[in-house]
Order: sequence, then C-alpha cells, then structure tokens
Amino acid sequence: MCGIVGAIAQRNITPVLIEGLKRLEYRGYDSCGLALRIDGELQRARSTSRVADLEKQVADTQQSGVLGIAHTRWATHGAPTSNNAHPHFSRGRIALVHNGIIENHDELRAELKTLGFTFESQTDTEVIAHLVEHLYAGDLCEAVKQAIKRLTGAYAIAVICRDEPNRMVGARAGSPLIVGVGKGENFLASDAMALAGTTDQIIYLEEGDVVDLNLNDYHITDVYGKPVKREVRSVQAYTAAAELGPYRHYMQKEIFEQPRAIADTLEGVEGIVPDLFGDQAAVVFKKIDSLLILACGTSYYAGLTAKYWLESIAKIPVNVEIASEYRYRDSVPNPNTLVVTITQSGETADTLAALRHASEQGMKHTLTICNVATSAMVRECALAYITRAGIEVGVASTKAFTTQLAALFLLTLTLAKMKGRLTAEQETEHLRAMRHLPVAISAALALEPQIIAWAESFARMENALFLGRGVHYPIALEGALKLKEISYIHAEAYPAGELKHGPLALVTEEMPVVTIAPNDDLIDKLKSNMQEVRARGGQLFVFADADSRIMPSEGIHVIRLPEHYGMLSPILHVVPLQLLAYHTALVRGTDVDKPRNLAKSVTVE
Repeated sequence: MCGIVGAIAQRNITPVLIEGLKRLEYRGYDSCGLALRIDGELQRARSTSRVADLEKQVADTQQSGVLGIAHTRWATHGAPTSNNAHPHFSRGRIALVHNGIIENHDELRAELKTLGFTFESQTDTEVIAHLVEHLYAGDLCEAVKQAIKRLTGAYAIAVICRDEPNRMVGARAGSPLIVGVGKGENFLASDAMALAGTTDQIIYLEEGDVVDLNLNDYHITDVYGKPVKREVRSVQAYTAAAELGPYRHYMQKEIFEQPRAIADTLEGVEGIVPDLFGDQAAVVFKKIDSLLILACGTSYYAGLTAKYWLESIAKIPVNVEIASEYRYRDSVPNPNTLVVTITQSGETADTLAALRHASEQGMKHTLTICNVATSAMVRECALAYITRAGIEVGVASTKAFTTQLAALFLLTLTLAKMKGRLTAEQETEHLRAMRHLPVAISAALALEPQIIAWAESFARMENALFLGRGVHYPIALEGALKLKEISYIHAEAYPAGELKHGPLALVTEEMPVVTIAPNDDLIDKLKSNMQEVRARGGQLFVFADADSRIMPSEGIHVIRLPEHYGMLSPILHVVPLQLLAYHTALVRGTDVDKPRNLAKSVTVE
C-alpha cells in the first residue's frame, strides 16, 4: 500500500526519491508525487500514472533539491486524481505525505474551514497539512507534535517546511516508518526497501515516535514526548532479489522461486525442537491447550490449512479468525491459548490490531509466522518463525504462502512432539518429506506447458468454481483468490460436499469447475461430487495425483501431479493453481503484478 520516501542531504536528492518510489512500486499504488524545497519555495510534481511518468516530469523541468519528500498513494479518501495525490501543501509553507487513515478528518476539516483554510483535495491527508500549518510558530517539530495530538486513526507522516531548509520531521502511529542514517544526510521511508543502495543503517521507529532530522543528526521522542534512543540496525536490502531477470513478471519469477524459498525456510532444521520458534518456546508450548490463528487474505488460507494439520497430528483445538473481523466481535478469551499471527510483511494493520486486541483480552502467549525479521509483528510477538521467501513483489502472494505452510507444518510437528503425539519414526518421515519438498515442487512446476493450454480456455470465461475436500478445501480457496486477483474472473471455492447445497445451481457448460483431487481418504467422495458436475454439463478441470485413477474423458480434463505427498499435499497442489491464474491473466492481458484496486502491503484498516 502507500509508500513514503524523504531525504535531506547536501546533494541533489531527486534521484534518491525517484529510485525509492520505484522500489516501493511493488506495494501497489494509483498515483505518485514528490515535493522539493527549491530556491526558498516548495515545488511539487504529481502523476496518476506510474513512477516513470513522474520521473519524466521531473527531468523535463530539471527539478532538483537537497530537501524533499515523495509518495506512492493507494486511494482511500478520494479518487486517484492529481489533486488527491501526495504530497499535500498548506499555504505554500508546509508539504506533507501520509500513510494511513485519519478517522476524525471530517471534524478537523470543518474546524479548519472556519479558520480560513481552503481544501483542494478530498483526502484526509490534507487535513494534517493544514493542521500543522495552523499550529506552526517557527518550529516544525513542535507543530507536528501538537498536530498529531489531534489525530484519531493511523498515520506515518513525513513533513517539510519552506521556512526551515535543513529539517524534516516524521511521526508514526499504526503505520510503519523508518529512519535511514547516512553521513551528512538522513532519510525517512515506510520500508527499508526504499533506501536500498542509499543506506543500510536503519532505525525502526516505534509506536508514537516523532523524529526530527537534519543533515548531521536526528532526535527521537516517544509517545510521551520524552527523548529516546532507538537501535540503529544494519539491514541488508533485497536489491538483487528485486530484479526481474529472465521472467515476464515478478509473479512468474516468484512462483518458480518456490523450491529455493522452501529450502531456505527449512535451512538449519535438523530436528523438531521448540527452539525453532524462540528461546522461550519450550516454556510457552507447555502451557497452551489451544491455538488462535489470526490472518488476512492468503495468510488466512494458510491458517485454515494448518488447522487441519494441528488438529489431526497434534490433537490441539484451533480457531482461525479473519484478523479484520476478530476484534469487532465478542469472543471468549482463554489465557492458555497460543495466539499465532501469519503475515508476509509483518506490518498488516488488521493483523497487528487483532494481535493487540487478543493481548488486551489476556492472551499473552504470542507467535508470528512472518517473512520480515525486522517487522512490527516480530517485535510485538514473544515467539517467531521467520520464513525466508525473500522479497515478494507481485501483489498476488505465491512463495510467501508456501513458505508459511512449511513453517506451520513445523509448528504442528513441534507441538505434537511436545504433547507426546509424535513418535521418533514419524518425526524422521515427516522431516524427510519436508526436505524433499523443493524437488517435488520443481516437478509440479514442470506441468506449466499443460496448464498454459488450459489457460486459453479459462481466459474466455467470466466465472469459475473451485472444489476441494478436507485439507485441500483451503487450497481451493487460495486457487480461486489467485484467479480473481489477477485475471478478474469471478471465482469462488467450496467444499466439494457442499455442491448440492447451493452451488450446483450455477453449473452449466460455461462454468469451468477446477477440482483438487489428491489420492487421499476422500477421493471416492470427491469422484461422486465430480459426477454431480458432469451430470449438469459442467466442465471439470482436475488436478489429480498420479495414482488417483481419474481418467480424462468428455468434459473431464486431467493434469496429473507427479506424486502423492500425504499431509504435505496442499503445498504441492497450490503450485499448479498459481500457474493457472498467472497464465489465464497473461492471455487476458491484465496487469499481473499490479492488479487493479489492490495493494501488496495493507497498512491501513
């Protein structure tokens, strides 16, 4: 979602701002802009196109400066228009960029109008700029501190002032913001990725922090206004991993990176021990009697899959909640519950809020499955397992999902072992299967030519059904999500046994029905469901295991996975579903990596 870059230096920082925005494009956006202090005045350029268009504007006007802020915006308040694009100005003196949502913007807007302020946009952000200007009395940092006391909601902001040429101020509450420390220059950004190649010295601001930056120094105060020291960390930017290489899209690249991502995620796992999840994991795991999994989107489907594993193997009851809904309903807290959050970025606003709500309810045992070791989620949870998917640029998650599943299976085995429900022989066999996953996934990727042929048929459709049973039902949900995200085909997933309870009414010759058919205990039940589809003229597209004895015939199209993979079968079966979505979107000509209306990192509620 929205991205921030800010810089103060003794050199032209325009290239730094533009390059930072380019590195943040993966988050998703629909407009972009930058503001510079030039010859004692604030100047800006904005675009409702890509960062490349903004770069051209700046080059054409030869704008350069030593102090500036830049932004990529994903529209919330107000359409993606030039006037709504950031940065926002107030009376030519204040320039501001903002990630987040200000919930009391209507009241503040009405108040500021009575004070004579004119609004040029529909955004909540312009309210902050005018509020800072109203409170400004020669000290930008003090004005920002006073302004944020009036705000209700989430924000990460970067602010500069026409009258203070060597100063930039940042503040955060509910949205991430970092400081990049240089020599004779300093930076702000919403993501360390934005500063890759500029500095690797990063400070992660904490909730409520305000930072006052100049050329050679910075000062941070906490939520109470007291000066604080925050650790400077050396952060390796993912520069090489972000290159597209020989692939047409990042999503395609990331699908094919899954064997390596799984291998990296499992690197160093020699046995099933609680220390995999943190030094205190053994103590915590002994205390728990249930799990609560909190996640959104694709990560939620990973949690649903893990529920089957945990209850089957570890015999521990599990609730899986959509994080954005959890804190808005009355629930029954259990202090002996392990609260597990699943998030690729570690900054997902809904999941962070759900975690904090669970903690407030008295559930203090927390663990996160996360891809970013320096994220807010990792810092706030007592335990963590860091997946090693590397940076994922495509909005539609692929390798982050499969590495989450690998980590959740390790958690299942660990809890099962601690509860005395995993024999030494079972542990050895499960570890062998996990180590073989990269090879098995590579074999599934080799099915791509057959899937491309299917994609030609799918591209002509506007609706699709996905069916799965048992542990593969969440994988059907994930397959449907991938197809709708990037091809814009309406797709829904159901447990196959639910067909005759409603969805069967939709089945016609124009309704492709994708079926996940592993050779497990439910295969015969699934075959009966498939016949229900065929009897109504539906076209079946079946991903079957090699030994599932499902033969192609009229109306039944079959692609066989190389091997049945037991409990880990969901990790293999999702791969061809990813490829089907990708190649269908390719035929339809959609923007695969940046699908309309979506963002990679959802940092607002």
